[in-house]
Amino acid sequence: MNLPLVVGVDGSEPSLQAVDWAADEATLHGLPLHVVFASLWERYEGAALARSLGKPSALLRAEDIVRAAARRARNRRPDVQVTTAVVPEEAEYALARAGREAFGLVVGNRGRSGLAGLLLGSVSLTLAAGATCPVIVIRGSHGSGALAGRQGRIVVGVGEAPAAALRFAYAEARLRAVPLEAVRAWRCPAHETVDHPLLTGEPARLYEERAAKELEAALADAPRDVDLRRRTAEGPARSVLPAASREAALLIVGRRRPGQFEPQLGRVAYTVLHHAACPVVVVPEQV
Repeated sequence: MNLPLVVGVDGSEPSLQAVDWAADEATLHGLPLHVVFASLWERYEGAALARSLGKPSALLRAEDIVRAAARRARNRRPDVQVTTAVVPEEAEYALARAGREAFGLVVGNRGRSGLAGLLLGSVSLTLAAGATCPVIVIRGSHGSGALAGRQGRIVVGVGEAPAAALRFAYAEARLRAVPLEAVRAWRCPAHETVDHPLLTGEPARLYEERAAKELEAALADAPRDVDLRRRTAEGPARSVLPAASREAALLIVGRRRPGQFEPQLGRVAYTVLHHAACPVVVVPEQV
């Protein structure tokens, strides 16, 4: 049985864009789509209509939202199998739990500031930092669906990216039949620059060569049926990758297991999620 692709909704425009993208992606992979609305609706009891129907008003609204989202997905991709759930729990916990048995989680980059605050930026960041499956945060204006960007390219950040991120990138590029650009950022520490005109640039060249060798090593097991393009770029990865995303259909970054005193989500992934111009996939190491 194929694991489902899970999409979180709250009725906001970003979450509806996430539904469009998720419907396309589910079709591309031949996966069922599971639409989830999470809300602690018992906080909103008291409306006369809710009392007369025996249901909290927010629950009625949540059921309307998931039905509308499911209808939107089916209208967009009639062949996709869609299921829905309304979960009485905070969004980050409900979606993270759904992700334990999912191919991936799709969320908007922000959501409503009202009912339960579902899919606010903090929820997306929490999922990207801690979910056990790939998390796709829908950003940018390159088309709202996964298939809309098929004529573009996919970018994967190659630095300390775990092998899982590269495997995910290979699979997505193959399915979409688009080029995959593997980008390795590099920097020359300021204290190693020199002032002598005959030596200027030498340290930079050495760091660039090292980056190229590390990139080749990381891509040693790349499949031959993927149009793989290699690029090194000077600068911090948290600047290089958002710049690369401007002409991309998808940006993929990895997430390693943090050390004892390290944050769950590294600086690169954190910055990319805030500034990328296309959908971003954060792939955990264990996938």
